[in-house]
Amino acid sequence: MVKGSKVKWGIMGTGVIAEQFVTDLAFTSTGTPYAVGSRQTSKAADFASRYDIPKAYGSYKELIEDPEVDVVYIATPHRYHLENSLNSLRAGKAVLCEKPITVNRQELEELISEARARDLFLMEAMWMLFLPPMRRALEWITEGRIGEVRLVQAEFGFVGNDEPEGRLLNPELAGGALLDVGVYPVALATAIYGSQPSRIMSTSTIGETGVDEQFSALLTYDSGKSASLHGSITLGMRNEAVIHGTEGCIVLPSMNKAPSATLYKEGQEVETYSDDRRGKGYEYEADEVGRSLLAGRKECEWLAPSWSLEVMRLLDALRAQWGLKYPFE
Repeated sequence: MVKGSKVKWGIMGTGVIAEQFVTDLAFTSTGTPYAVGSRQTSKAADFASRYDIPKAYGSYKELIEDPEVDVVYIATPHRYHLENSLNSLRAGKAVLCEKPITVNRQELEELISEARARDLFLMEAMWMLFLPPMRRALEWITEGRIGEVRLVQAEFGFVGNDEPEGRLLNPELAGGALLDVGVYPVALATAIYGSQPSRIMSTSTIGETGVDEQFSALLTYDSGKSASLHGSITLGMRNEAVIHGTEGCIVLPSMNKAPSATLYKEGQEVETYSDDRRGKGYEYEADEVGRSLLAGRKECEWLAPSWSLEVMRLLDALRAQWGLKYPFE
């Protein structure tokens, strides 16, 4: 239970994503950064100093044992999401874990079971789906503005760091394109269609380190609906999503950041929606967590762990087609 009028956040990890998240907490109405934890005391102290955070801890254990922390934001490498989330729940903390929330379905089922057994809040930090232009695009679909959706085209790719031991290319850290960037187009298709595809055709390029560096997937759903999804950590892409319906389409430039959404009919622009965000956009998911906790809810009303489980099922199915397993699985 939240003790005050605002949620006190504990930040686990001090990387770039943690920096962006804690910066955007300044633009929320429901929460405040209270503590940061790192495996190195110096890193935690430096992070706390730069972002004016009251508490800095040289271990994750100390962070989650702080009685003042209401919720832990987990921004560690993919492989450690399950361990870090379980430990946080067992310490009585609500959890917002970066995407992908776990590495596979089995891990996520264990995590969901733990959260429910302890009656604690759990959510995946799929920040893209909380951005106002993305929310508006999904509303247009629900309202029937583009008719029946028949095709989702989505891509996300960039040229990443080529260090073999870095998180992108290291199989021991669950590196690769699918879990790092592919989760965005997969999440979008799942959010729109709300079900598993009946058929999956996919291909991937496995690099020298043993991770998927690029992939393409064609998903077929009931009634002939489909999704064409692409991801890469070696190729720069436009990162665009186009949602085609029987009466129009919606274009989301820079899909993961969703600065705007534009509705087209018969090739003509009908409406464009953009928001006036002050940060990079992480404030929206943070406020959703804050509102949920202050209201006593254990799940986000429209992005529950069961939804994340559907995304994970699809990610697992794609890896199974490629024969790709991580060394620790």
